[in-house]
Amino acid sequence: MHALRFLNLLATAMTLLPAALAAAAPAPAAADPAATWDLTPLYADDAACRAAKDRILADLPKVKAYQGHLGDSAATLRAAFDLMYGLRKDLDRIGVYCGLKRDVNTRDSAALELTQEVDLAGTEFGRAVSWVNPELLAVGEAKIRGFLDADPGLAPYRFPIMEILRFAPHTLGTEAEGVLSAAGLITDNPTSFYSILSNADVPWPTIKLSDGTEARLDQAGYTKWRAAPNRADRQAVFEAFWKEFRAYERTFGVSLYSQVKTDWFAASVRKYPSSLAAALAGDDIPEAVYRTLIAETHAGLPTLHRYFKLRGRLLGITGLHYWDIYPPIVKLQKDFPLATAKQLVLAAEKPLGPDYVGAMTACLDGRFTEYYPRPGKVSGAYMNGSAYDVHPFVLMNYVDDYESVSTIAHEWGHGMHSLLANHAQAYPDSQYSTFIAEIASTLNENLLLDHMLEVAGSDEEKLYYLGTALENLRATFFRQAMFAEFELAIHEQVEKGGSLSGEQLSKIYGDLLRLYHGDAQGVLKIDDLVTIEWAYIPHFYRDFYVYQYATSIAASQAFAERIKRGEPGAVDTYLAMLKAGGSDHPYDLVKRAGVDLATPVPYRALVARMNSIMDQIEAILARRKP
Repeated sequence: MHALRFLNLLATAMTLLPAALAAAAPAPAAADPAATWDLTPLYADDAACRAAKDRILADLPKVKAYQGHLGDSAATLRAAFDLMYGLRKDLDRIGVYCGLKRDVNTRDSAALELTQEVDLAGTEFGRAVSWVNPELLAVGEAKIRGFLDADPGLAPYRFPIMEILRFAPHTLGTEAEGVLSAAGLITDNPTSFYSILSNADVPWPTIKLSDGTEARLDQAGYTKWRAAPNRADRQAVFEAFWKEFRAYERTFGVSLYSQVKTDWFAASVRKYPSSLAAALAGDDIPEAVYRTLIAETHAGLPTLHRYFKLRGRLLGITGLHYWDIYPPIVKLQKDFPLATAKQLVLAAEKPLGPDYVGAMTACLDGRFTEYYPRPGKVSGAYMNGSAYDVHPFVLMNYVDDYESVSTIAHEWGHGMHSLLANHAQAYPDSQYSTFIAEIASTLNENLLLDHMLEVAGSDEEKLYYLGTALENLRATFFRQAMFAEFELAIHEQVEKGGSLSGEQLSKIYGDLLRLYHGDAQGVLKIDDLVTIEWAYIPHFYRDFYVYQYATSIAASQAFAERIKRGEPGAVDTYLAMLKAGGSDHPYDLVKRAGVDLATPVPYRALVARMNSIMDQIEAILARRKP
């Protein structure tokens, strides 16, 4: 985590929840304790957590005592940073506890209230340390370097302090930095507005499917029913769902335009030439990475179009439409109980060595994962590894299918990354960038696919695994790159002084949809109605974020191939990158491990793997009996 984000970490990391979640409700249904989190290693209970929060607030005035004295001596500088990073570490731990407690039962008003208290504490922390960057710059690089060289106790802070100095051209005075820190209370307004509008205010339609099912198309219902096996049902789902979003096109347009203006304000006030430059500067990512990704994605579109044609063949559909993307191209009638899933994942990760597998076994067997769906629990899956002195936690909604197995591999790829980084690095250097995070998760999925192909009992089963991997590459690489290109286009529009209405956003997004899906070539038809999809994507409220999914999966493919080929040192080099945490800029860490994401090579390798998977699918189809 670079130093600029250090000042506003908690103020920006926590988002407000929809007001509807604050309603009191019963606790979730009882579950097998072995399949749930044990949060007591964090705090014994809410009272202990709140007491820790209160201690932090009581200690914040101590930070003020160091203002004006960072240049006095190396010992004073070390004492100030020991205090600030100690408080931040405690805030991280509190944030983990509150987030996990809230997400396991979003109807728990007490958990929501505690989360909001911690959110405010994070803002107070940001204000309390807002003077640090300007003062370090005023002390001067030569003197600060002298302190770092003279005092070994400052070693854990060398990288974050040098990052502060790197940001000198973009750091304002003490008063201005304080104002910008306080502005965190309002700069998330577009995000909050979008969240309420998309989750609470849009009136979700209910339609009757061909089998008589009454399908309520809220966001969860849309995700479920867009993959309906009946094509007419899928079309009806799309038309009903996107019709409702289209009705709010103007309002969603104002919301996203406000976000883009906020991004440009933040970039311009810090003297960056563009919003993209500001977003990439935090992790010192070369702009060539972003632009090479988009260029190579365009070069790889024939492979994406090949996939769509193969999808149509396997589904028996001619004249593909956007609603034909989501149904699985091959079905698998096979259950994967949790115990079986753990065994499969651990067997798949054996190429990473016995130490890795041993540590992962302990994680899967410990009460570190909330596995099963329960009433009030948030949907989806994630890993939270921010409790430095404890261990990572993973949330899942396991339903005994292969996607759930793959999710264990993915999320515990993140978990192992955090575990390795936390053990190898001091706290200030432990938190790694998103730019590198998805490498660990998608590499584990890659290894799982190869293992499943080895143990598959039939060609049909192999087709299912290959088809799942193919769709994952489409969604994680091509779709995220398309999102990245859209983000760049709308930010550049505002930076040139242009406006962005909902209608304009739909035009820009629709043109990209048609390009990526081969509409002009007759590959897949994009109807006007679905060009409102941009209004559905929450990631656009985190500027220039999603491109990292595409770059990460490209890098992970390269690392996985080396590991599977048994290249000498491949495993050690890869694990060393994970253990490095945030001790250096993420682009440099990946490049040092052998993958340069500013060049076409890793992207072309990913496209080649996608073609290889399709070759395997077509070989299986060719040997099927007519």
